Amino acid sequence: MAGVLLTTWSRYEINRVTGAILRAIMKVSLVQAIAAWLLPVLLAVTVHETAHGWVARRFGDKTAEMLGRLTLNPIKHIDPVGTILVPGLMLLLPGGFVFGWAKPVPVDWRNFKHPKQDMAWVALAGPVSNLLMGVAWAITARIALGMSAENWVALPLLFMSVAGMFINTILMVLNLLPLPPLDGGRVLTGLLPAAYAYRFSRIEPYGFFILVALLMTGVLGVVLWPLVTLFLEFLASVAGMKPGYFQTVLLALMRS
Repeated sequence: MAGVLLTTWSRYEINRVTGAILRAIMKVSLVQAIAAWLLPVLLAVTVHETAHGWVARRFGDKTAEMLGRLTLNPIKHIDPVGTILVPGLMLLLPGGFVFGWAKPVPVDWRNFKHPKQDMAWVALAGPVSNLLMGVAWAITARIALGMSAENWVALPLLFMSVAGMFINTILMVLNLLPLPPLDGGRVLTGLLPAAYAYRFSRIEPYGFFILVALLMTGVLGVVLWPLVTLFLEFLASVAGMKPGYFQTVLLALMRS
């Protein structure tokens, strides 16, 4: 791993990083990596699902609230397989793409005044929440970078911030894919004329299988990775990090 990291560092000018931090990054333990990923992943999926329920309530549907799903308690939203097992296994596989899901927040479109348009706003709320969280983690990373290298909080906070920037970018871009039942599919359904929207929505029962097929064939990564990279570069700039610095920290967290 050290050889890969040093090659990455040699390609970029890294600012405001001491030799002590570099050595620490290159020795990330499995426990440190798990601790860095845990909170960002839980927040990413929890806030994402809660955002759907919150916007649905604003448009008149209180289904999520009545079922106790309008909460930031992660236990209410975690799917043991989709939220923990599958993403965890994918982080260990080559390719760098993460796939997973949480329990969908229940929404009853019959409670909306304008069902097609309102459902589009409800769907968009999830990716927007990931966008805002990604920016928040970037600002947190900037704070961590401003701390002294001797401050014991600086490095764990930096690791957690990089993990948060990455996981929220992945969730945002993946969910914006225009494929039902992903959020992007529901947004597109809301934008299409009624006749086309109905035909397009009929894809939904097969959407998950289409998504898995795209993932297994590598098409999903080819389509989405340029957008992921572009947004991660934007977040890195917000954090005051050179792209090589961000990539180095992320690689260390994913290869521990």
